[in-house]
Amino acid sequence: MAEVVIVADEDAAGALVADAIVSLIRSKPDAVLGLATGSTPLASYRALAHRIAAEAIDVRGVRGFALDEYVGLPPGHPESYRAVITREVVEPLGLTPELVRVPNGDPATIRTAGADYEAAIDAAGGVDLQILGIGRTGHIGFNEPGSSLASLTRVKTLTEQTRLDNARFFDSPDEVPMHCITQGIGTILRARHLVLLAFGSAKARAVAAAVEGAVSASQPGSAIQLHPHATVIVDEAAASELENLAYYRYAWANKPDWQRT
Repeated sequence: MAEVVIVADEDAAGALVADAIVSLIRSKPDAVLGLATGSTPLASYRALAHRIAAEAIDVRGVRGFALDEYVGLPPGHPESYRAVITREVVEPLGLTPELVRVPNGDPATIRTAGADYEAAIDAAGGVDLQILGIGRTGHIGFNEPGSSLASLTRVKTLTEQTRLDNARFFDSPDEVPMHCITQGIGTILRARHLVLLAFGSAKARAVAAAVEGAVSASQPGSAIQLHPHATVIVDEAAASELENLAYYRYAWANKPDWQRT
Protein backbone atom coordinates (compact mmCIF):
# COMPACT_ATOMS: atom_id res chain seq x y z
CA MET A 1 0.00 0.00 0.00
CA ALA A 2 1.23 3.48 -0.85
CA GLU A 3 1.65 5.95 1.98
CA VAL A 4 -0.99 8.67 1.53
CA VAL A 5 -0.41 12.09 3.06
CA ILE A 6 -3.19 14.69 3.02
CA VAL A 7 -1.98 18.27 3.23
CA ALA A 8 -3.59 21.69 3.31
CA ASP A 9 -2.20 22.94 0.02
CA GLU A 10 0.55 22.72 -2.56
CA ASP A 11 3.00 24.68 -0.43
CA ALA A 12 2.63 22.18 2.42
CA ALA A 13 3.25 19.36 -0.06
CA GLY A 14 6.29 21.19 -1.39
CA ALA A 15 7.78 21.41 2.08
CA LEU A 16 7.46 17.65 2.54
CA VAL A 17 9.02 16.91 -0.83
CA ALA A 18 11.87 19.31 -0.11
CA ASP A 19 12.48 17.57 3.23
CA ALA A 20 12.74 14.19 1.50
CA ILE A 21 15.08 15.43 -1.23
CA VAL A 22 17.33 17.39 1.13
CA SER A 23 17.67 14.31 3.33
CA LEU A 24 18.52 12.24 0.25
CA ILE A 25 21.15 14.70 -0.99
CA ARG A 26 22.78 14.95 2.44
CA SER A 27 23.21 11.17 2.50
CA LYS A 28 24.08 10.87 -1.20
CA PRO A 29 25.57 14.02 -2.79
CA ASP A 30 25.30 12.54 -6.28
CA ALA A 31 21.65 11.52 -5.84
CA VAL A 32 19.62 10.85 -8.97
CA LEU A 33 16.28 12.66 -9.15
CA GLY A 34 13.41 11.84 -11.48
CA LEU A 35 11.94 15.14 -12.59
CA ALA A 36 8.32 15.74 -13.58
CA THR A 37 7.13 18.83 -15.42
CA GLY A 38 3.78 20.63 -15.49
CA SER A 39 2.24 22.81 -12.79
CA THR A 40 1.90 20.08 -10.14
CA PRO A 41 5.53 19.90 -8.91
CA LEU A 42 6.27 23.63 -9.08
CA ALA A 43 5.67 24.30 -5.37
CA SER A 44 8.01 21.42 -4.55
CA TYR A 45 10.76 22.85 -6.74
CA ARG A 46 10.29 26.29 -5.16
CA ALA A 47 10.51 24.84 -1.67
CA LEU A 48 13.60 22.83 -2.59
CA ALA A 49 15.30 25.87 -4.15
CA HIS A 50 14.66 27.82 -0.96
CA ARG A 51 16.14 25.07 1.22
CA ILE A 52 19.21 24.74 -1.00
CA ALA A 53 19.88 28.45 -0.87
CA ALA A 54 19.07 28.91 2.83
CA GLU A 55 21.18 25.96 3.97
CA ALA A 56 23.97 26.29 1.37
CA ILE A 57 23.46 22.70 0.20
CA ASP A 58 25.96 21.57 -2.41
CA VAL A 59 23.96 20.16 -5.34
CA ARG A 60 26.70 20.24 -7.97
CA GLY A 61 26.83 16.44 -8.07
CA VAL A 62 23.06 15.86 -8.15
CA ARG A 63 21.88 14.18 -11.34
CA GLY A 64 18.44 14.27 -12.92
CA PHE A 65 16.30 12.53 -15.52
CA ALA A 66 13.14 14.10 -16.87
CA LEU A 67 10.12 11.89 -17.32
CA ASP A 68 9.28 12.81 -20.88
CA GLU A 69 9.60 15.10 -23.86
CA TYR A 70 7.47 16.08 -26.83
CA VAL A 71 8.46 14.69 -30.22
CA GLY A 72 9.13 17.17 -32.98
CA LEU A 73 9.30 20.51 -31.20
CA PRO A 74 12.11 22.61 -32.66
CA PRO A 75 15.26 23.08 -30.56
CA GLY A 76 14.85 25.89 -28.09
CA HIS A 77 11.05 25.86 -28.14
CA PRO A 78 9.97 27.35 -24.78
CA GLU A 79 7.52 24.51 -24.11
CA SER A 80 9.93 21.69 -24.84
CA TYR A 81 10.56 19.86 -21.61
CA ARG A 82 14.27 20.50 -22.01
CA ALA A 83 13.50 24.23 -21.82
CA VAL A 84 10.99 23.76 -19.00
CA ILE A 85 13.35 21.64 -16.88
CA THR A 86 16.14 24.17 -17.40
CA ARG A 87 13.87 27.09 -16.50
CA GLU A 88 11.98 25.57 -13.57
CA VAL A 89 14.46 23.12 -12.06
CA VAL A 90 18.08 23.35 -13.17
CA GLU A 91 18.51 27.11 -12.85
CA PRO A 92 16.49 27.74 -9.64
CA LEU A 93 18.12 24.79 -7.84
CA GLY A 94 21.60 25.46 -9.16
CA LEU A 95 22.03 21.99 -10.63
CA THR A 96 24.83 21.21 -13.06
CA PRO A 97 23.15 21.37 -16.50
CA GLU A 98 25.25 18.59 -17.99
CA LEU A 99 24.05 16.18 -15.29
CA VAL A 100 20.35 16.64 -16.06
CA ARG A 101 19.02 14.57 -18.95
CA VAL A 102 15.79 14.83 -20.96
CA PRO A 103 14.60 12.24 -23.49
CA ASN A 104 15.57 13.13 -27.06
CA GLY A 105 12.48 14.09 -29.05
CA ASP A 106 14.32 14.71 -32.31
CA PRO A 107 12.48 12.76 -35.06
CA ALA A 108 15.81 12.06 -36.77
CA THR A 109 17.01 9.87 -33.90
CA ILE A 110 13.70 8.84 -32.36
CA ARG A 111 14.05 5.15 -33.24
CA THR A 112 16.90 4.69 -30.75
CA ALA A 113 16.03 7.45 -28.28
CA GLY A 114 14.16 5.17 -25.87
CA ALA A 115 16.92 2.60 -25.61
CA ASP A 116 19.52 5.37 -25.29
CA TYR A 117 17.63 6.91 -22.36
CA GLU A 118 17.24 3.58 -20.60
CA ALA A 119 20.97 3.02 -20.93
CA ALA A 120 21.72 6.45 -19.46
CA ILE A 121 19.49 5.81 -16.44
CA ASP A 122 21.15 2.44 -15.88
CA ALA A 123 24.61 3.99 -16.18
CA ALA A 124 23.68 6.51 -13.48
CA GLY A 125 22.73 3.69 -11.11
CA GLY A 126 18.99 4.25 -11.36
CA VAL A 127 16.70 6.96 -10.02
CA ASP A 128 16.69 7.47 -6.25
CA LEU A 129 13.54 9.58 -5.96
CA GLN A 130 11.02 10.02 -8.75
CA ILE A 131 8.56 12.92 -8.64
CA LEU A 132 5.27 12.16 -10.38
CA GLY A 133 2.06 13.95 -11.22
CA ILE A 134 -1.07 12.21 -12.45
CA GLY A 135 -3.34 13.24 -15.29
CA ARG A 136 -7.11 13.17 -15.31
CA THR A 137 -6.90 10.12 -17.57
CA GLY A 138 -4.78 8.43 -14.89
CA HIS A 139 -1.56 8.77 -16.84
CA ILE A 140 1.81 9.03 -15.12
CA GLY A 141 4.56 10.42 -17.28
CA PHE A 142 2.90 10.25 -20.67
CA ASN A 143 1.84 6.63 -20.15
CA GLU A 144 -1.76 6.89 -21.31
CA PRO A 145 -4.46 4.30 -20.47
CA GLY A 146 -3.58 1.00 -22.10
CA SER A 147 0.15 1.37 -21.47
CA SER A 148 1.91 -1.82 -20.46
CA LEU A 149 2.85 -1.96 -16.80
CA ALA A 150 6.21 -3.35 -17.93
CA SER A 151 6.83 -0.66 -20.56
CA LEU A 152 10.16 1.09 -20.95
CA THR A 153 11.04 4.48 -22.45
CA ARG A 154 9.33 4.77 -25.82
CA VAL A 155 7.23 6.94 -28.13
CA LYS A 156 3.54 7.32 -27.29
CA THR A 157 0.55 9.01 -28.93
CA LEU A 158 -1.10 11.51 -26.59
CA THR A 159 -4.84 11.34 -25.98
CA GLU A 160 -7.01 14.29 -26.96
CA GLN A 161 -7.72 14.92 -23.25
CA THR A 162 -4.02 15.17 -22.45
CA ARG A 163 -3.43 17.48 -25.40
CA LEU A 164 -6.33 19.67 -24.26
CA ASP A 165 -4.99 19.71 -20.69
CA ASN A 166 -1.57 20.80 -21.96
CA ALA A 167 -2.92 23.36 -24.42
CA ARG A 168 -2.76 26.05 -21.75
CA PHE A 169 0.99 26.11 -22.23
CA PHE A 170 0.71 26.75 -26.00
CA ASP A 171 -0.85 29.48 -28.13
CA SER A 172 -3.49 27.05 -29.41
CA PRO A 173 -4.49 23.39 -28.90
CA ASP A 174 -3.33 22.61 -32.43
CA GLU A 175 0.24 23.42 -31.43
CA VAL A 176 0.39 20.65 -28.81
CA PRO A 177 2.40 17.80 -30.33
CA MET A 178 0.63 14.53 -31.06
CA HIS A 179 3.51 12.36 -29.92
CA CYS A 180 5.94 12.20 -27.02
CA ILE A 181 8.76 10.08 -25.71
CA THR A 182 8.23 9.00 -22.14
CA GLN A 183 9.75 6.83 -19.48
CA GLY A 184 7.67 3.68 -19.32
CA ILE A 185 5.77 2.43 -16.31
CA GLY A 186 8.36 -0.29 -15.88
CA THR A 187 11.08 2.36 -15.94
CA ILE A 188 9.27 4.46 -13.33
CA LEU A 189 8.77 1.46 -11.06
CA ARG A 190 12.53 0.87 -10.93
CA ALA A 191 13.06 4.16 -9.04
CA ARG A 192 13.79 3.55 -5.38
CA HIS A 193 11.18 6.02 -4.06
CA LEU A 194 8.10 7.31 -5.87
CA VAL A 195 6.49 10.59 -4.78
CA LEU A 196 3.18 11.24 -6.51
CA LEU A 197 1.58 14.67 -6.15
CA ALA A 198 -1.99 15.67 -6.97
CA PHE A 199 -4.07 18.73 -6.21
CA GLY A 200 -7.65 19.76 -6.90
CA SER A 201 -10.95 17.97 -7.34
CA ALA A 202 -10.27 17.29 -11.02
CA LYS A 203 -7.63 14.76 -9.93
CA ALA A 204 -9.76 13.06 -7.24
CA ARG A 205 -11.01 10.19 -9.41
CA ALA A 206 -7.56 9.44 -10.83
CA VAL A 207 -6.05 9.49 -7.34
CA ALA A 208 -8.66 7.09 -5.98
CA ALA A 209 -8.13 4.73 -8.91
CA ALA A 210 -4.36 4.87 -8.50
CA VAL A 211 -4.33 4.27 -4.74
CA GLU A 212 -7.35 2.04 -4.15
CA GLY A 213 -8.50 0.72 -7.51
CA ALA A 214 -7.55 -2.42 -9.36
CA VAL A 215 -4.04 -2.52 -10.75
CA SER A 216 -4.68 -2.17 -14.44
CA ALA A 217 -3.18 -0.82 -17.64
CA SER A 218 -6.45 1.08 -18.00
CA GLN A 219 -5.37 3.14 -14.96
CA PRO A 220 -1.62 3.60 -15.39
CA GLY A 221 -1.27 5.37 -12.05
CA SER A 222 -2.41 2.21 -10.28
CA ALA A 223 1.05 0.77 -10.96
CA ILE A 224 2.29 2.62 -7.87
CA GLN A 225 0.56 -0.09 -5.82
CA LEU A 226 3.27 -2.46 -7.05
CA HIS A 227 6.06 -0.31 -5.64
CA PRO A 228 7.57 -1.00 -2.20
CA HIS A 229 8.15 2.69 -1.39
CA ALA A 230 5.51 5.00 -2.85
CA THR A 231 4.32 8.22 -1.20
CA VAL A 232 1.18 9.98 -2.42
CA ILE A 233 0.82 13.62 -1.30
CA VAL A 234 -2.56 15.21 -2.03
CA ASP A 235 -4.69 18.11 -0.88
CA GLU A 236 -8.20 17.69 0.53
CA ALA A 237 -9.88 18.08 -2.84
CA ALA A 238 -7.72 15.49 -4.58
CA ALA A 239 -8.25 13.10 -1.64
CA SER A 240 -12.02 13.51 -1.62
CA GLU A 241 -12.86 10.19 -3.32
CA LEU A 242 -10.54 8.00 -1.24
CA GLU A 243 -12.49 5.40 0.75
CA ASN A 244 -9.80 4.86 3.40
CA LEU A 245 -9.21 8.54 4.07
CA ALA A 246 -9.59 8.25 7.84
CA TYR A 247 -6.96 5.52 7.99
CA TYR A 248 -4.47 7.50 5.92
CA ARG A 249 -4.82 10.46 8.29
CA TYR A 250 -4.44 8.17 11.32
CA ALA A 251 -1.38 6.41 9.89
CA TRP A 252 0.38 9.69 9.08
CA ALA A 253 -0.42 11.21 12.48
CA ASN A 254 1.03 8.14 14.19
CA LYS A 255 4.00 7.50 11.95
CA PRO A 256 7.09 6.52 13.99
CA ASP A 257 9.84 9.11 14.10
CA TRP A 258 12.36 6.60 12.74
CA GLN A 259 10.27 6.29 9.55
CA ARG A 260 10.20 10.01 8.85
CA THR A 261 13.63 10.23 7.24
